[in-house]
Amino acid sequence: MQIIVTGSIAYDYLMSFPGSFSEHLLEGHLDRVSLSFLVDSMDKRRGGCAPNISYTLALLGERPRLMGTAGQDFDEYRTWLEAAGVDTSLVRQVTGKFTASFFCSTDKDGNQIASFYTGAMAHAGELSFRAAGPCDLAIVSPNDPGAMVQYAAECRTLGIPYIFDPSQQVARLNGEELRAGVAGAEILICNDYEFAIIREKTGMDEADMLAHARALVVTRGQRGSSIVLPSGAIDIPAVPPRQIVDPTGVGDAFRGGFMKGLAAGAGLEVCGRLGSVAAAYALEHLGGSSHAYTLEEFLERYAETFGKEPY
Repeated sequence: MQIIVTGSIAYDYLMSFPGSFSEHLLEGHLDRVSLSFLVDSMDKRRGGCAPNISYTLALLGERPRLMGTAGQDFDEYRTWLEAAGVDTSLVRQVTGKFTASFFCSTDKDGNQIASFYTGAMAHAGELSFRAAGPCDLAIVSPNDPGAMVQYAAECRTLGIPYIFDPSQQVARLNGEELRAGVAGAEILICNDYEFAIIREKTGMDEADMLAHARALVVTRGQRGSSIVLPSGAIDIPAVPPRQIVDPTGVGDAFRGGFMKGLAAGAGLEVCGRLGSVAAAYALEHLGGSSHAYTLEEFLERYAETFGKEPY
């Protein structure tokens, strides 16, 4: 299957705060917050939603095509992605710009405070599905907001089935843009908090969304995920991690596993289970692409959790 993955391409700067952010947020003073957290560690990792999703797909035997914009500092990242099995021929490097950067602090409770520098990602709208070649499945994941709107519209026009994954950009996309993305999508995927924002901004309830999309996939962290269909919901448990190291990129890994199921022609319940296994591997490592496994190891872990292999 020809899969195109769109979204941010970035470097992640991951920091660890030994306390709880909530202990430093004072009730009655939230209108004037001025805080600085002294962190114990910082790691620079390859990141971005699109490479993270693509990396999981590559680990699972696919050859996804990554479509996005990166900066003049992308050469080493491109070489690494190609070696991992990701096709980067649709990535454009922007002269005079740095690759987007994600600065994230995580406290001891797993809460995160983050900032995102756009950099070369601001040029994502210069790319187009019209020039991308054959595509059987695409995902529109967090990216430059204008590019996300454009990509979704192009997929609708070209008849490309796409997953709409607004995630972190629900704050930037307005109700009309979100409605258009949802209405044309094969599947909407987001976490439970983002789903509540989408409903509020669009005025659409689950029935309205399912009148257009084939399914809604709502992730719920350690409580697993739910696949909402016109016939009802399928609850997917989270796969118990062997250790918890860092939540960064866990959602992206879930999406990669889910898309592998779609590429293999599996049912949506199996797709969700594949996503849960992929998410567990990411949670056990620092960053969204520090983990590795063979397809055989992945399928064994799936069988250990769910009783049999997926296909």
